[in-house]
Parts: sequence; C-alpha cells; structure tokens
Amino acid sequence: MRVLNRLSILVVVLGISLQSALAEVKVGLVLDLGGKDDKSFNASAYEGATAARKKLGIYLKYVEPSDDNAFEPLLRAFAQKDFDLIIGIGFAQKEAIAKVAAQFPQKHFVVVDSQVDAPNVRSLMFQEHEGGFIVGAIAAMTSQTGKIGYIGGMDVPLIRRFETGYEAGAKKINPQITVIANYVGVTPSAWNNPPRGKELALAQYDAGADVIFAAAGASGFGVFDAAEERKKLAIGVDSNEDWVKPGQILTSMLKRVDLAVFSAIQDAQNGKFTAGLKRFGLADKGVDYSIDQYNEKLLPESVRQRADALKADIIAGKIVVPDYYKK
Repeated sequence: MRVLNRLSILVVVLGISLQSALAEVKVGLVLDLGGKDDKSFNASAYEGATAARKKLGIYLKYVEPSDDNAFEPLLRAFAQKDFDLIIGIGFAQKEAIAKVAAQFPQKHFVVVDSQVDAPNVRSLMFQEHEGGFIVGAIAAMTSQTGKIGYIGGMDVPLIRRFETGYEAGAKKINPQITVIANYVGVTPSAWNNPPRGKELALAQYDAGADVIFAAAGASGFGVFDAAEERKKLAIGVDSNEDWVKPGQILTSMLKRVDLAVFSAIQDAQNGKFTAGLKRFGLADKGVDYSIDQYNEKLLPESVRQRADALKADIIAGKIVVPDYYKK
C-alpha cells in the first residue's frame, strides 16, 4: 500500500514537472529599427530578454523589422503563434500594439517608450530628461571651451526630451554655456546613419564644442568616430557605451530598458503580469550615468560628487527638470 502511495505521489510530481515544462513562457520580441547590434536602445532591450532566457528559462524569439510597416504583422504573427508575452521596442510601435492587443485580449503585450491604455498592455516609460540633466551637468563641468554639443537621431519629441534635460543640466553648472544641437534626420533612417552623425559631430567640434551627447541610436557611432578623430569627448546613451572608444567617451546616459524588459518577463512567468504605465527614473536607477574602468579617469571625484548631489536633489524634488513633453 505504501509502495502504491509513493508511486502515486511520484506520478503526480512527474505530472506537475511535465506540465511546468510544457507551460514554458513564450516571449516574442519585436525590436525597433537599428536592430539588436546598435549597441544602444535595441541592444539594451535584447540584453534584458536574453538575460531572462538564461536566468528564467523562458523561450525567446526576436525579430528585426526592415521598416515601420513590418511592426503590425510581426506582432500579430507572435500572437497567432500563441506567444504569451509580446514586447514591442520603441514609440513607433504604439499604434500597431494598440491594434493587435485589441484583437488578442488574452495575450499580454509590452510597449517601450510609449503609452497604450489597454487592459492587456504594460507601457514602460523612462524619465529621459532626468538622465539628460545629469550628463549635461557632467559635460558642463568637463568642458574647457564653454561650448558643448547634442546630436539627436530622429527629430521626435522623445529625443527632444533628452536635449531639454541635457541643456538644463549644463546651464545649472554654467548659465553662460552654449549648447549646439543638431538632428540626423526626420525619418526612421536617422537611427542608422553613422556618416551623417560623424558629419554633424565634426561640424560641432570645429565650432568649438568639446563634449557632444549623442542620442542617435547607431548613428552615434559616427559621433564617436568624430570624437576620436578630433581627440574630443562624446557621451553615449541607453546602454553603457564607454567601451566603444575608451578615453573618448566621457560617460553614458543609461536608460535601463534591459531591467524593465526583464521585470516584465519575470512577472509574466510568475503569473503577476499587470497592465498599465510604469515609469523609470533616477529614483529607481531606471536612468543614470555610467562610471567604469573605461571612463573613471575622465570623471574626477569632484565631478562625480557634484553629479550625485544633483541626482539626490532631483529625487528629493529640490530640482524640477524641465520636460519637453510638458511644454
């Protein structure tokens, strides 16, 4: 009788284990234009998803769209193939996710950098202006010329938001500082045009800027090449780009898309996925600046201390960073 009971328990346990294996969470990731190798925004999202695959054991499939028209069919294909969680990276996927999520109400969706109000969509938004403020202050503390630069990718409100914070942070340190700003373009191709990024950066350096913040996706590589050529400084964005040109990258404005994506996947796996808006800023390290072995010699302790003091003041509400979205 005891043997039968033990066998029954074993069968139940094995059944549960088999059921768990069969119930593996399937995650579909639709990247933005520029792809997973942009070493910036997409790369951060991809890193978060692959970390979830390694640590949580989820099934992951990612796709790299060729243009904006591919977003909707790719999202729908994941839903039709019975993926549990479908993640769209970038504000350009807002309308496509809203449409597909309405067609598949039993599926969970995530959109990064935009807000979709639906009962099955989680919107992940970041306080880019806060991070921009800190690296703007760092740029102003480092500049020897009193001129710094900003190069955005596609001219859209999100990228203007980076610029607004960057200029405010710089002027907090030096009210007389000059900020030169340019944008690579007005179409999605602006995210992947390093030659144009380099051309704009060379012009800014030649005009007297000695630090340039690039919020331009893969086009930022051109800015980094210009910094190396002119022996000036640049600031990276989204993921830690300090290693790309050691000695030329002053710091990177971190935007932890990787952590936000990982958290959403973990919640889906644990049955705790919730829809709604989630914001990430300085207070929860959703945005920050980088310091590591590649740039620590470029950032003296006095600069780090001032930057950290500004962070604390923003978190405490003593400094209100201007927000392009609220203009």
